[in-house]
This record gives sequence, C-alpha cells and structure tokens, in this order.
Amino acid sequence: MLQELAFNFCIALGVVLGGTLLGSLGATLTSRPPGDTMLALAERIKLWAVAVAIEGTFSMFRALEAGLLYGQLGPVARQLLCLLAAFLGAHTAYVLITALVGPT
Repeated sequence: MLQELAFNFCIALGVVLGGTLLGSLGATLTSRPPGDTMLALAERIKLWAVAVAIEGTFSMFRALEAGLLYGQLGPVARQLLCLLAAFLGAHTAYVLITALVGPT
C-alpha cells in the first residue's frame, strides 16, 4: 500500500513539474514571460495531475461506490488515501514552482 501511495505522489508531482517546465519553454519561444506562465500552468494542471495519478477518475469513483454500497470501508479508505497522496504530490509541485518563480 505504501508503494502505491508513493507512486501516486510521484506521478502527480511529475505531471505538474514537467508540464510547467515544458510550458515555460513554450512561453519563452513565443516571447511570453515564463515565470507568469509557470505559475498559471501549475495552478491549472494540479487537478489533471491528480486525475492522472489515480489512473482516471471513473475507476476510483466506481470503487468508492461499491465500497459504500456494500459497507466495506477498507477499499474506501484505500482509495481516499490514494487520492490524498496524489493531491499532496500535485500541491508539493505547485509549492516548488511557486518557490522557484518567486513573488510576482
């Protein structure tokens, strides 16, 4: 279980970091300010990074529904922990990008 949480955390972290860094390269090539672009992209990509890390939202919601309908709280807790790990990874990347760019 701990491996899955670390995996989700790192995937979400990588999606946000990679997306913002490559987006800033595109901004530089098109003569836009890369710092502002990085901040805007990091904020917009966070939700998508969480969705990617949990392998699509429908399978997670299906597992949550099945666990709640049949009274099995173990799978529900597991899915919520995976969701939390993915959110923490995406938010950590956002904080790193914010620290890298500095105050605007």
